[in-house]
Amino acid sequence: MQDRAPIRVGVLVPLSGSEERWGRPGVKGCRLWVDWINAHGGMMVAGRRHLVELIVEDSAAGPEGALEAARRMVEMQRVRLVMTLGGGELGLALAYLMQRRVLTATLLPTDLSPDHPYLIAPAEVHPFFNVTGVDWLARHYPEARRMAMCSQTDLMGLPSLATYRAAFKVAAREIVAEVSYDPDTADAVQIVARLMASDPDVLCWCSSAPPMVEALTVAAFEAGFTGQILSCTCDNYQRLIARTSPEFMERVIFQFPDFDDPKLGDSAFFFHRPKAFFDSYNERFPGLWSAVSWEYAFILDLWHEAVETADSLTPSTVLTALKRGRRMPHAFGLATWWGTEVFGIDNALVGDWPVVTIREGKARIQEFGSVLDWLKVNGPLLAAELGALNQLWHQRAKPDLAQALADD
Repeated sequence: MQDRAPIRVGVLVPLSGSEERWGRPGVKGCRLWVDWINAHGGMMVAGRRHLVELIVEDSAAGPEGALEAARRMVEMQRVRLVMTLGGGELGLALAYLMQRRVLTATLLPTDLSPDHPYLIAPAEVHPFFNVTGVDWLARHYPEARRMAMCSQTDLMGLPSLATYRAAFKVAAREIVAEVSYDPDTADAVQIVARLMASDPDVLCWCSSAPPMVEALTVAAFEAGFTGQILSCTCDNYQRLIARTSPEFMERVIFQFPDFDDPKLGDSAFFFHRPKAFFDSYNERFPGLWSAVSWEYAFILDLWHEAVETADSLTPSTVLTALKRGRRMPHAFGLATWWGTEVFGIDNALVGDWPVVTIREGKARIQEFGSVLDWLKVNGPLLAAELGALNQLWHQRAKPDLAQALADD
């Protein structure tokens, strides 16, 4: 007999603003995952099956708005897990979720700290995986030595800027230009013009949001750039091919594959069928696949396994089950819980990450690079670059949660 009381999961991600496309596609992936789980009877806990229900809120409503959304999830909906993009305006919300000991997942590991013991980064280690793209470029294009990059001035952009700085130093590449920009007011054409004035071999968009990646890439094409481009993401690359050319887009190196890639055929998640998830997603939500389409759903997959292993929904028990072995399967192979060196706590799941280029109009994985191996060797340099931008966990001001709650 099925207990119909649902297990609720919170998704607190940007549904508006410049980072909307790092939120909505991920929610759609979660809906697909929830439908799959519920079609199989739901989650088994303490001998009973429960359907799963999503509670979705916008994290882009300002710090107080995100805090209120988190409170609604916890106090009214009794969610068992909260998933976030991270960074942005989540400081108060994260402080509240930690106070309430709610298991919370972020896509931005620089949110991690000893002050956030129930916060984990199990899907991606943005922006640290970007070092694999730099390493691949340095080996395959040794003549490309002059790097010009731009990054937005927020909690998504600054850690990425620090990571690329460190990766370029390790690869013995010269940074000839840097442009920092406000994501709400930046002009892509002007940014590209400033970068190209330094005569670079490589343009790097760091972790610019998808609309800015598109605008920067088109601007580079129209300016006649003939070198390589590094970008964390390249969502909707088919549209970019149409706006530029197939040959131009083959010079773009990024980090997120399509999940029908032949090199993902042996991945053991989404019921051992990553291509089935990709195909189902595109059938249900055509044209909306993005870097985050799979990530929140992947977090749900890991959490689901941990809940059923622990036979409990208690956050501390589920967290122990998640970290029961320091090494565990990840989307792209085995990964290790890591992070004390940079975050003060081993709550980031770090392993291999794909390097992706476009070949004959299709995103294709070129290789899997080891983020963990790079960090083991170059962690101190990365920490120094993060520290120079005040992005280490102990450098950030703590939000005044008590005052925010008192003002409510």
